[in-house]
Amino acid sequence: MKYLLSLAAAASVLAATPALAQQKLLPAQSEIVFVSKQMGVPVEGRFKKFDARVAFDPKKPESANIAFTVDLGSASLGAPETEAEVVKPLWFNVAKFPQASFQSSSVKALGAGKYEVAGKLNIKGNARDLVVPVTLAQSGGTTSAAGAFTIKRLDFKIGEGEWADTSMVANDVQVKFKLALTGVGAL
Repeated sequence: MKYLLSLAAAASVLAATPALAQQKLLPAQSEIVFVSKQMGVPVEGRFKKFDARVAFDPKKPESANIAFTVDLGSASLGAPETEAEVVKPLWFNVAKFPQASFQSSSVKALGAGKYEVAGKLNIKGNARDLVVPVTLAQSGGTTSAAGAFTIKRLDFKIGEGEWADTSMVANDVQVKFKLALTGVGAL
């Protein structure tokens, strides 16, 4: 259950990648990981399917547009019984809400390849404002966008009913992401 919350957070992070000319996401070189604590023990999961539409000009970051979607049913927690549980209504409710999404509203350059991406994260029909720190680095024709942020799972109704007890599954879920993009101009 904790894993599900973490996955939702991870989706948010990926959605927060900077974007002007259209870039292409390289899924095989990208990842979204989430970490939650279950009874005080860190539990890591990842989303296997996600997509991003990124338009980012390093010379005009304020004009960036970033949209991200995460297939909540692709949550991988390393345990089939947990993965079967997280798609149910008390967790992600994938039948009704198959995707989490993020849409940027602004991108602010902080210098030295660091940015703040603000926008709305939507999970299970619950939208919240989010600011995500993102660091860009380039190697060859690939730009990597990496960062981490924390969400409160209960803000998104992840882990309802008996699972709302934060002594069993912590409310904080850390989302870490690394996105590989092509088509980004020189930083």
